[in-house]
Amino acid sequence: MELIRVIVILAQCVWPLWTQVIHLTDMYGTIKSPNFPESYPKEIDLQWNISVPDGYQIRLYFMHFDIEPSYLCEYDYLKVYSDSEELAVFCGKENTDTEQVPADDVIMSPRNVLSVAFRSDFSNEERYSGFEAHFSVVDVDECRDRNDEDLACDHFCHNYISGFYCSCRYGFLLHSDNRTCKVECHESVYTERSGEITSADFPKPYPKSSDCMYRIELEEGFQITLEFDDTFDIEDHPEVTCPYDFIKINAGDKEFGPFCGEQSPGKIQTGSNTVNILFHSDNSGENLGWKLTYTSTGSECSPLAAPLNGHLEPLQSNYVFKDHIIMTCDPGYSLRQGDEEFEHYQIECQRDGKWSSDVPLCKSNSSGSSLPSTILS
Repeated sequence: MELIRVIVILAQCVWPLWTQVIHLTDMYGTIKSPNFPESYPKEIDLQWNISVPDGYQIRLYFMHFDIEPSYLCEYDYLKVYSDSEELAVFCGKENTDTEQVPADDVIMSPRNVLSVAFRSDFSNEERYSGFEAHFSVVDVDECRDRNDEDLACDHFCHNYISGFYCSCRYGFLLHSDNRTCKVECHESVYTERSGEITSADFPKPYPKSSDCMYRIELEEGFQITLEFDDTFDIEDHPEVTCPYDFIKINAGDKEFGPFCGEQSPGKIQTGSNTVNILFHSDNSGENLGWKLTYTSTGSECSPLAAPLNGHLEPLQSNYVFKDHIIMTCDPGYSLRQGDEEFEHYQIECQRDGKWSSDVPLCKSNSSGSSLPSTILS
């Protein structure tokens, strides 16, 4: 008999071995303790599982709450959670050091599911009237609430009921992932002898998921020099060389790079009149990018001396490809080359480092022959 009594006592002290589950999918509704507003029964194990479509949250608030108080809500309690995340545990009629009631609090589910579990033990010495709660669906403002870089829009976020969409600034295209903004990089060709090239949006973070080709193309006889700005910031990896974003440079039969990280490549003498610069970025990162200036130098021609009784314009210490010199003579003299006479004579430094013509001589006009006003170039 004593053994039977012990078993009965133990059975009275444990919770029910099964839980009654009620599934709710409405956009709003009410949850009440059994018999509300009368006192709730003993040994209740009841759970309401609320689920709504993606893009919504669930708002829960209480109009009445009166559950048996106990230290840390060990006896009767109401628990609110979402998936496995516990949001609140309530019991009692007012807040104390060890008990918490919902009062005017509003509970928002972090996702589109919310569960409310109500438990009562084997005793209810006083009359406790239980609870009444209301729930309703709230649209999630993904544009405001998303902190996850993998889910956020690159440029503009537009919220609508139960969802959102992304768009990009002028000049950018939306990637197939529907959140990343990339640039449509047609090959940019630079034919000026000097200039500046930057990553898109520099010094703001450059676009993701892009492959941009920049081509500098000058006449043969020029050699291009690249100089990167000290502000250089391309996503890198501490152990692998430039696996994510990088710059690669091809100049004739030479290759430079890949370059990434925060160390500027500095000055690069390409030795070529054509340079291809490839900049690749993957689908992540917020790095500032890069800027470079390019200059060119031509093949150098040997210095020239003015002919006797003549002048050179412009007079320089050195002359390079595409430089021109105009020769003139003092009054009473004219430029002569063979049987031809000239008032002015122009020669040009060529790509092979040679002048386009020999320097003519300045000869006296004392013979009185008329001079044509020809300029040879």
